[in-house]
Amino acid sequence: MHSGAAGEPSLVERDRGLLWHPYAPLDGPAPYAVLGAGGTRLQLQAEDGRSFAVVDAMSSWWSAVHGYRNAELDAALQAQAGSFSHVMFGGLTHAPAVELAEMLVEMAPAGLEHVFFADSGSVSVEVALKLAVQYQRAAGHQRRTRFLALAGGYHGDTFAAMSVCDPVDGMHAEFPGLVAPQLFLPRPPQARLVDGELRSDPLEVTAWAAILEDTVRAHRDDLAALVMEPVLQGAGGMHIYAPECVTAARRVASEYGLLLILDEIATGFGRTGQLFAAEWAGVTPDIMCVGKALTGGYLTLAVMLCSRQVAAVITNSPLRALLHGPTFMANPLACAVAVASLKLLRSEPWQGQLATLQSGLITALAPAAALPQVRDVRVLGGVGVIQLHTPVDVPALTRVALEQGVWVRPFRDLVYTMPPYISTAEDLATIGAGLCAAVAQVHG
Repeated sequence: MHSGAAGEPSLVERDRGLLWHPYAPLDGPAPYAVLGAGGTRLQLQAEDGRSFAVVDAMSSWWSAVHGYRNAELDAALQAQAGSFSHVMFGGLTHAPAVELAEMLVEMAPAGLEHVFFADSGSVSVEVALKLAVQYQRAAGHQRRTRFLALAGGYHGDTFAAMSVCDPVDGMHAEFPGLVAPQLFLPRPPQARLVDGELRSDPLEVTAWAAILEDTVRAHRDDLAALVMEPVLQGAGGMHIYAPECVTAARRVASEYGLLLILDEIATGFGRTGQLFAAEWAGVTPDIMCVGKALTGGYLTLAVMLCSRQVAAVITNSPLRALLHGPTFMANPLACAVAVASLKLLRSEPWQGQLATLQSGLITALAPAAALPQVRDVRVLGGVGVIQLHTPVDVPALTRVALEQGVWVRPFRDLVYTMPPYISTAEDLATIGAGLCAAVAQVHG
């Protein structure tokens, strides 16, 4: 057992049994301690005291798109801290919040004109769902309180968000009576990237759209909104699906008076090769949630945007306000860093970065397709996926990948990567070689 100076227990030893990590038991596998980070690299320390540098293939769960210790983001954080770090948003405002809201409205699909700041992605989804119910009630539809979502979807771990996650893998059964029963459509048909376009079977898309319309028609009096991650379902399986399904969702929602909520928390700000994944379908939702990459991975912040029509109905209702108000709403530090992050996306054009990521990942992951244990290899924008025939041995594969110089966090049957946008050709080659070697060694 490794100890620190003068026989003191190591950081990892102090952690174990004290801290819960995501979806892990208190006595689970030992975590790796982070000693430092810069660019695309993490400096890690193992339980035995060894330290080593690795390429971060995960962008810290898809958020650190500009890498670590970015000079512009560091400067924005320090400058704001030198003025004020936080003030309540009730009755007050400040420049970082206003500037960020203006930038988001300018960048978002046309028609999204109003902004609500939330603490995290899950909370932004909670706010979106509350807004949809408030909207329907204010519009005179008292019964419209349920939601239509997608099998395979993931929208967060808080209760309302969890209710619209996949009904099998979304932990619904673990919280009987607390998770509201919603309606679910089948997972949309798969699409593949071919010559820069997402292509799918038109007959499958038509059949799925028919199920969508039949379901909405049958439950139109009960449904407030349709909720979906556009084009890419993230934590629900890294499933890439036909943009035409998003187009159909927009059409049906408009026809039957539902709101369309698009969860762009994982897909927004370029990750799929479009600034927002909704652009693959050419649609504007009524409500959109963004987060993760918003602050470049520096601080927790998410945003819900909505249309002028939705906001007008709320404003003209007896309540007049959206019934939510977090203590740290529009935190100035987070807003200031988010402004700097969005400016970076513009000054270092994300289109070129994502084109480099996409082509590099296609090349780097291609050898995995020849491995007998691999079911599928797919790439979209800055997302690369190796899907196995069996569940991943997460501790073993993580350990072998680290030996190859790559930090990765597999789940279910997926070994995937969402590297920082600043990743070089060398970084991508390292990621590809490391993941292929780890799959071959652990699951060969």
